[in-house]
Amino acid sequence: MYNSKITGLGYFVPENVVTNDDLKQWMETSDEWIQERTGIQERRWIDPATGETTSTMAVKAAKIAIERAGLTKDDIDFIIFATLSPDMYFPGGGVRVQDMLDMPTVGALDVRNQCSGFIYSMSVADQFIKTGMYKNVLVIGSENHSGGLERSTRGRNVTVIFGDGAGAAVLSRSEEEDKGVLSSHLHSEGKHAKELALEGPSTGRWVPEILAENNPDDVSYYPYMNGQFVFKHAVVRFSEAIVEGLQANNLQKEDIDMLIPHQANLRIAQFIQRKFQLRDDQVYNNIMKYGNTTAASVIIALTEAWEKGKINDGDLVVLAAFGSGFTWGSVIIRW
Repeated sequence: MYNSKITGLGYFVPENVVTNDDLKQWMETSDEWIQERTGIQERRWIDPATGETTSTMAVKAAKIAIERAGLTKDDIDFIIFATLSPDMYFPGGGVRVQDMLDMPTVGALDVRNQCSGFIYSMSVADQFIKTGMYKNVLVIGSENHSGGLERSTRGRNVTVIFGDGAGAAVLSRSEEEDKGVLSSHLHSEGKHAKELALEGPSTGRWVPEILAENNPDDVSYYPYMNGQFVFKHAVVRFSEAIVEGLQANNLQKEDIDMLIPHQANLRIAQFIQRKFQLRDDQVYNNIMKYGNTTAASVIIALTEAWEKGKINDGDLVVLAAFGSGFTWGSVIIRW
């Protein structure tokens, strides 16, 4: 059985910076109000004039990751693309990346697990490699939230949180038994699906139905989040996923060198940090700059932490996420 190891990382965020004060043009809010509740100071939103999309951002991140892995596009055996905001309802973004990178006709899989999408994708890629099916798998998380947010006071509780961006990792076969992905742990609890969801348009609430109603108060086509409910579940599930990963590898919380949590809310990350008694230099957060980029958040944060020299050879790195579904999980990595 083979082992899998991250050999390349990359990320891309739009140039357009939207500060908390900028949001005042659309809604009643303030920098203090947003920071107190989320920790966010600014986020990146695509400028429509640039023509940027979920897939084009993914391609830019992927090119960096592939180059850093010392590979070419022709060395990639499979693509796994995590997103809740594909360019089109169908087909998914994976095939768009394959086309834009002019790759051979490798398989492309789309993962729709929202905030835990990258964790799930890493787990799938790891299994493909460990079973010997593939040698190099390109794993991507990319989101274009800004095009689907309600820019009004009514929608501010959700709108102020989300940003756009993409990250990518190349997972490769490795002969080193003591390094790479040690384990991954995935969970779901569908009974809470509607606590963080976008119900329409969908096959359950299709476009003609919405248009026929002509109801200006219909918000089913904007994301909905029961913030307090999600927060309470997140802090529990984050902790469970981390503990599960550590126990599976006979490790303790003291063994963690770097925790990369999904960037959902700075208060959640700080709660987890206190619970595991981790120092500031053992947890990497960048939600202050980018907001919540859903499937892209963990991989953008991981790439930034690595670029800044905060992750070194032999470090124990823990990735953890919780989000819509509810779905959650963790990946334990020996760097």
